[in-house]
Formats: sequence, C-alpha cells, structure tokens
Amino acid sequence: MPGSLGEKIGEGVFADVHAWGPGQVVKLFKAGIPRRVSWWEARMTRAVFAAGGPAPEVLDEVTLEGRFGIVLPRLDGPTLLQLSRSGALTLGQAGAILASLYLSVHKTPPPPDVLFLRDQMEGSLRHSDGVVPKHIAEGVLALIERLQPGDGLCHSDLHPGNVIMTADGPRLIDWGGAVRAPVVLDLARCHVMLSEIAAEVADNPQRPRAVNAAAQSEYARLAGISQPALTAAAEPYLPVVRVIALFGDPAPAQRERLIQRIEAALLAED
Repeated sequence: MPGSLGEKIGEGVFADVHAWGPGQVVKLFKAGIPRRVSWWEARMTRAVFAAGGPAPEVLDEVTLEGRFGIVLPRLDGPTLLQLSRSGALTLGQAGAILASLYLSVHKTPPPPDVLFLRDQMEGSLRHSDGVVPKHIAEGVLALIERLQPGDGLCHSDLHPGNVIMTADGPRLIDWGGAVRAPVVLDLARCHVMLSEIAAEVADNPQRPRAVNAAAQSEYARLAGISQPALTAAAEPYLPVVRVIALFGDPAPAQRERLIQRIEAALLAED
C-alpha cells in the first residue's frame, strides 16, 4: 500500500525526513537540490545494501510536488550525537561505536556501482558551480593522482549525526557520498568533521575532538595497526576531505578556514 506524507521528523542540509507508511520514512530532498544528487544517493544506498553493507534498504522512490524522495525503513532512536551530548554515552563509548561502524563499512566489498575517488571527485567538481576555487580543484585532482589508489568502500560522511541508535544497535544513514578509496579516507574525514568543523561550532570544542581521538584509537586497535601509522596514512587525504566538506555549504568563516588549510596542504605537497 502506498504511503502518505506525514509529520517531519528530521531535517538535514539537503533533505527533510517525514513519516510515510507504517514503519517507514521518506527522505524528501529539498527544492533546488539537483536530481542527480538524490538519484545517486538512492543508487548508492541500494548498492551497499545489496552488497551486505550497513546501509538501509531502499523500499521505494517517489516524487512529491517535484521533490524526489527515497522511502526507507523507519529507524527509531536518538542519534549518537544526541546521546554523546546528553552524557548518556561517554565520549569514549561514542568513539568506539564510530570505529566499529567504520570497520563494518570497510569490510564490505565495494559494489561495482560505487565510483573510484578520482572519478567521483572530478564529477563533483564539474557540477560544483564554483563552490571550489579552480586552483584548489586542479590541485586536489593532481594530489589524488599522486596518492596510492585504493579499492575499499568508504562512506565518506560517517559522523555521530548520521548514526541512529536503535533498539537493535547503531544504524548508519546517508550513503550519497559512498566511494571506492583507501579506507583511511574515512578516518581523515572523521578527523576533519570532528576535530575541525564540529569543534569550531560546538559549545565545548573538546567534546568532538575527544570523540575523534577515541574513534581513531579504537579503529587502530580493531584493525591491528598502530595509531601513529594510521595517522600517517590518513594525513595525505586531509586536503581531499576538506574539499568534500566545501560541498556541504559551510558557513562563510568556516569555508574560508577550509580553503586556507587546503591551500597550505597543497602548497606543502609541491
């Protein structure tokens, strides 16, 4: 039986989440979001779910008043971000949950539909409408060419706000950025999102930084590598993930800081 649009239960940069049919939600992309973006997220979510990865099942695709929507199972529970902010989970516990989810993603064979990092970044830059300055776009593509290619599955947007803590355990959403790359890309992204972006807007900057430190440490332990080796492997990808962060429409001051860090890193590479 088809669903119907119910109450709004969540909102992100690109989409609203509404109740839909029984036990379902619809992720309804906002007006003005290009159809290729929403269609690609549906495709990636389907592909990772079919590969046995920790993605939700896509139940249907709909269009409502010109807005594209993805129908998904309803995941009831607070986000990992909410629980860590409230103190219901310690920052170490939150980091350990992130690390286990990262490892679950990285153990999933990348589906054929998922693009390699170089191809995905080139396509994103081509459609970015000047969001990324030309010299940075050219520099980051050249950097990716120099880096060792990898064929792991990366989520590339795994942070506490994208983890829903259900009664059946943590569940991971928002798969539009899935990419084939060295798995340390995800660890670099974790560092930038928590230690830089979130720390700059949090009431307590040490909270997201502590979650990142715990996630990095626990991932190194679970993967059987040293923390210094993990940090060193992830460092070359920091300019790449800062460019990815620019696509998320950061505030002007944050955008400027990201650009400055990218430029400094690319200059150091030359």
